[in-house]
Amino acid sequence: MFRSATFKLTMWYMTIVMLISLAFSVALYNVATGELRRGLHRETERIYNQFPVFENNPSLPLPSTDFDSSAHRILFRLVGLNIVVLVGAGFASYWLARKTLEPIEAAHKQQKRFTADVSHELRTPLTALRMESEVALLNQQSTKQELRETLGSNLEEVGKIESLINNLLRLTRLESEELQQSFEPLENNVVIEQALEQIRPAADTHHITLKQSVEPVMVSGDRDSLVQLLVILLDNAVKYSPPGKTIEVSSQRQGDQVVFSVKDQGAGIERSALDHVFDRFYRADSSRTKANTEGYGLGLSIAKMIADLHEGTITLTSRLDHGTTAVVALPALEVAQTHHRSAPGRLS
Repeated sequence: MFRSATFKLTMWYMTIVMLISLAFSVALYNVATGELRRGLHRETERIYNQFPVFENNPSLPLPSTDFDSSAHRILFRLVGLNIVVLVGAGFASYWLARKTLEPIEAAHKQQKRFTADVSHELRTPLTALRMESEVALLNQQSTKQELRETLGSNLEEVGKIESLINNLLRLTRLESEELQQSFEPLENNVVIEQALEQIRPAADTHHITLKQSVEPVMVSGDRDSLVQLLVILLDNAVKYSPPGKTIEVSSQRQGDQVVFSVKDQGAGIERSALDHVFDRFYRADSSRTKANTEGYGLGLSIAKMIADLHEGTITLTSRLDHGTTAVVALPALEVAQTHHRSAPGRLS
């Protein structure tokens, strides 16, 4: 599809360039031949006026002969110039068409992959729901306890679908500009405390110790989104940390930025996987074989979008069997205010 579109767009570009080139050539030819005609007539009149002896001489060349010869040379050179323009326009048009369609093609492929991934992720819990429900209906000797277990399992699958849908809705919300309108001055320690409050039950269940070290700094942002960003990082740290380990959460000012850090002592991530951890539906399972976790691979993608929306950055560093450190750097409050005043409504 895009190969055909590239060819069509190239032809359109070439057509436009050649129409402009031909129009310019026609105008140039008319101007050049007009000036040549006037010049020849002036020179002929000057000769006749200066040398009356040639006035009745039939051997004197007519001005039209020199004019036709010069006009043909001008036309020949313009034709050659247009051929060069046509060849150059062909290469330039193809290159420009590719550059124009590349982001559209990439977005199209990403959309197709996203749709396929969503369909795959939804198919798994829906299949489980269908199979368990059919088994329960076909087994007429099912006990009340077995039916309750089936219903409980079905509710778990429904919860997974609900979680996926909520994450997709968050991605849609983060892709709009409306979120920036809710930016407000925030204390980094308040954001961290709210995130720890949400993740503490999961950490207690996994027997994980949470430690925090915070230098109070103000940051501008959406409270719920920043809390969600830290919850995503903390949730990953808890999931991939063995029982009895410690997760360290810290925040301090570094220059004109507020830096948040979440450091775990988990299984770590392979170097080859670090380049893809922010892709939607990507899970580096092969690098975390020691952990049996569930998820859809949307968490870090959402975290990155939140950081981008706040004009910040998020990076992960990791070593196998030595844990992972996630670092989020956001503009400090006065820097963020200055930037937003100079570029209102700008999205990163």
